[in-house]
Amino acid sequence: MATTRIIALFNLKKGKRMSDYEAWARANDLPTVNGLPSIRKFEVFKSKGLLMGEGKPSYQYVEIIDIKDMDQFGKDVADARMQKIAAEFGEFADVEFIVMKKIGWKRKKA
Repeated sequence: MATTRIIALFNLKKGKRMSDYEAWARANDLPTVNGLPSIRKFEVFKSKGLLMGEGKPSYQYVEIIDIKDMDQFGKDVADARMQKIAAEFGEFADVEFIVMKKIGWKRKKA
């Protein structure tokens, strides 16, 4: 079964501190989501800068959510525990969730 990947791009809401969000993410979001039966892997990344050029990235944070079972994921996110996590996350962030599909590539055999 293919993994579905969701990318979440977000900035913290005005008045929210990075240190508070990151402490919450480490203590609550990461362990809860990674413990769901539907999740293959869940990671949160903080933007450090742009590879080329000046300025700053458009988003402060990126989440990568690899889902092994979308039907189970639907059940998992409907659970009261996940609804609480989602509500808490919503207090911190303005987020855009993007569902991804890998386009694929295979190395030619020599």
